[in-house]
Amino acid sequence: MKQSQGSSTALGLLSQYDRGPFFCELTSPRPDGTADLAAILTRLNSLDQDSLRRRTALADKEMFDLGITFTVYSDKDAIDRILPFDVLPRVITAGEWTRLEAGIIQRVTTINLFLDDLYHDQRILADKVIPADLVLGNANYHEFMRGLKVPCGTYSHVCGIDLIRDQAGEFRVLEDNARTPSGVSYVVENRNLMLQSFPDLMDGAKVRPVDNYGLMLRQALVDIAPQGVDDPTVVLLSPGIYNSAFFEHVFLAREMGVPLVEGRDLVVENDRVYMLTTAGRAPVHCIYRRIDDAFLDPEVFRPDSMLGVPGLMGAYKKGNVAVANAPGTGVADDKAVYAYMPRMVKYYLGEEAILPNVETFICREAEALQYTMDNLDKLVVKPVGESGGYGMIIGPKATRTELDEFRAKLKADPDNYISQPMIGLSVCPTLTDGGVEPRHVDLRPFAVTGAKTAVLSGGLSRVALKKGSIVVNSSQGGGSKDTWVLE
Repeated sequence: MKQSQGSSTALGLLSQYDRGPFFCELTSPRPDGTADLAAILTRLNSLDQDSLRRRTALADKEMFDLGITFTVYSDKDAIDRILPFDVLPRVITAGEWTRLEAGIIQRVTTINLFLDDLYHDQRILADKVIPADLVLGNANYHEFMRGLKVPCGTYSHVCGIDLIRDQAGEFRVLEDNARTPSGVSYVVENRNLMLQSFPDLMDGAKVRPVDNYGLMLRQALVDIAPQGVDDPTVVLLSPGIYNSAFFEHVFLAREMGVPLVEGRDLVVENDRVYMLTTAGRAPVHCIYRRIDDAFLDPEVFRPDSMLGVPGLMGAYKKGNVAVANAPGTGVADDKAVYAYMPRMVKYYLGEEAILPNVETFICREAEALQYTMDNLDKLVVKPVGESGGYGMIIGPKATRTELDEFRAKLKADPDNYISQPMIGLSVCPTLTDGGVEPRHVDLRPFAVTGAKTAVLSGGLSRVALKKGSIVVNSSQGGGSKDTWVLE
């Protein structure tokens, strides 16, 4: 029998599983939760592949029937796809989660303090902790937000912190998503699928629930309602059915019990926002927007936008409507700004970062650019404003021609890139055509902030389904797993 390195799996489903040189989210030893992990492995080993495949097929059909899909705009042959779901869970022990939760809250607190400072006193720029031109010249910095007091001092009400675990088993922050992070619907629906399709696996498992996210989000929006409004009307503003995350918009509106609206459903009169209903106009006090800044209000941003609401920013500046996330939060999730986050934590909180960054080289700096150019075949290079895995190069997996072409891009526009060493991402047992094999995973926990910050237990575990790939993004062929945080 081929044993998993560093584990003692018995005969059964995982008998041929070999995690290789990587940290495994199920089989690698941990300081805590040993008995619970062993019990989960025993239960997994009692399952057989044929049964798992049949039930996986039924789960996939259920996802499609429910419309749990996303859109890949670059694929001319497929408009809607389900996010591939792997049935073998990713497990986080109670001790690990305690540290992760504290680190996420620390980071989100820092992001909001940074944004408040940036749009008011700009002390951090005066003290040269971060280069002024890096943020003031950022496309996501909005001068009209200067001096505007936001409720609870919260700018990033929903924040997704992307984490990876290295070969030593240490969690590191890969990037911050402080604008309109997506994916939380899959966290909840993955759990629903597990409970429905794999009750024998879930029965008796000491796993924290994730079905309270809608209540968390609604409470945060109520917290930031305009002063004097005791029973605020909350809506979710969506670009509409053709948006890649439209399913999530429908899901979250349902979970919160609020109307799902598009820009054409809202009007502004006398700096107040109203929703058009069959019974007439109804006041709106809080908007959870899933529209990028550029399309929010054609009177302030793109004049050709048909998705937003003319006059919305005027009502927002008067304090008559709350908008989450606040305009201008994108400065905080720029990949170059990310490199300064540990310094920001120290600056604003006087603490060391609980969750370290991945080492990052900012190519706008001459020394870092030269290092990146000289070591391109060993690094991962990303554009600072892109997401979804687009526009990046993975040096160790690139051809000489690809490296030469990318080197020219770097030289032409160094300000647009950061580079990082290639990390041996942790793996998790995954059901593949060839059996149960290790596949690389990351984790996106979701933090919700109104008057205070709460973190949903677990998060979106994305898995790179292609053997050897470290790109987990759904748009690049990745899938997802249920994330179990143990009690």
